[in-house]
Amino acid sequence: MTPHLVIRSRRVVTPGATAPAAVHIRDGVVSAVNSFDEVPAGAQLHDAGDLVVMPGLVDTHVHINEPGRTHWEGFETATRAAAAGGITTLIEMPLNSIPATTSVTAFEQKLAATRGKLHVDVGFWGGVVPGNAAELRPLYEAGVFGFKCFLVPSGVEEFAHVSEADLREASPILAMLNAPLLVHAELPGPIERATASLRPDHSPHRHATWLVVRPRHAENEAIALLVRLAREYRTHIHIVHLSSADALPALQKAKENGLAVTAETCPHYLSFAAEEVPDGATQFKCAPPIRERENREQLWKALGDGLIDFVATDHSPCPPEMKSTATGDFLKAWGGISSLQVSLPVMWTRLQQRGHSLGHLVNWMCYAPARLAGLHARKGQIAAGYDADLVIWDPDEKFRVEPSQLHHRHKLTPYAAEVLHGAVRTTFVRGQEIYDRGTFAATPAGSVLLRGRV
Repeated sequence: MTPHLVIRSRRVVTPGATAPAAVHIRDGVVSAVNSFDEVPAGAQLHDAGDLVVMPGLVDTHVHINEPGRTHWEGFETATRAAAAGGITTLIEMPLNSIPATTSVTAFEQKLAATRGKLHVDVGFWGGVVPGNAAELRPLYEAGVFGFKCFLVPSGVEEFAHVSEADLREASPILAMLNAPLLVHAELPGPIERATASLRPDHSPHRHATWLVVRPRHAENEAIALLVRLAREYRTHIHIVHLSSADALPALQKAKENGLAVTAETCPHYLSFAAEEVPDGATQFKCAPPIRERENREQLWKALGDGLIDFVATDHSPCPPEMKSTATGDFLKAWGGISSLQVSLPVMWTRLQQRGHSLGHLVNWMCYAPARLAGLHARKGQIAAGYDADLVIWDPDEKFRVEPSQLHHRHKLTPYAAEVLHGAVRTTFVRGQEIYDRGTFAATPAGSVLLRGRV
């Protein structure tokens, strides 16, 4: 059968190899990966030369906030930024939208808000909040890929944080469904005590003060609790945005004991160090916070060793005034970092510095996150039978991050003015070119992804 499209390059990243190859695509799916010179007569050829061709990134931690807070971020702007950054699949978080995705009714409103706006494929997490245990099975059957909860206040009243009692109510249901529970793992007690201990010389304009009020042990104690619950209920617990390297031994022990406990970290924890954050630079504020240089290097080692499973952005934008840019107050600023469009070059720049390969990049930002969402038989690899979600990019090209060229709604990012390696040229979703050197397809080509129907 003649493919409709062949994309070839001397650097195609497939499972286990980076080598010359021709990716044959028919009806939006990879039909074969053949030798570089094997291009059947009649096929449309896209010759990428020496550029890298690899699977489109899968980002399972993105806050899009529509409906209700579209002025923070929306499906149109977020998925344009994703396409320009080589990300072809997003799984959207259940909070910051109004209503939050904690019921089937709310999920239906979320789905309605996507119509005509998706430049890439988008799926959804549901939420676990106090009192919604009866909604978990219906939400899962409606198509969410799993669930997210907070152990501390989330920052929005629509998504309340859960107690251990709430987790014990939800865990047997999630275990029966075999649904992952993604957890913002910080406990409120240590944070409250640390906040009460602030002294007058703890200036709110210093990132070090933010570190004081979000201490490592808030994260460490939360992860210890979650490991206990995973052992008791056999629930799959996934730690989002792991920040504290002190929690790594507990994570290691859980995995050695065969518990279904996984973890992600984020580009900002692998890029920045607390000692280097300037006073008043609230674009660096996130929760948990960016920690010290030595902590960052331990996270890198854990990622390289396979203890940390993958990397996701936790793209969490807001209007600039909510970041307290005028005052530089870390204690009042919204905690969230915008990085969706630049996550690939950010990670590639750091990966090269530490001797990691394109294969590592694909595992950490394509295949492993797809596995968390149960999409690993369709997304995250270039192989026969997989969706033809591809990114073509130049790993050697340097560029300066200019906020005006970012496509997410608000341009404030800690990566502004940084020189990165790795420029995205072209992005395909299911064999359709959706982005090419600054130009987007006239009609958004992304689809809603529903668990059990993809």
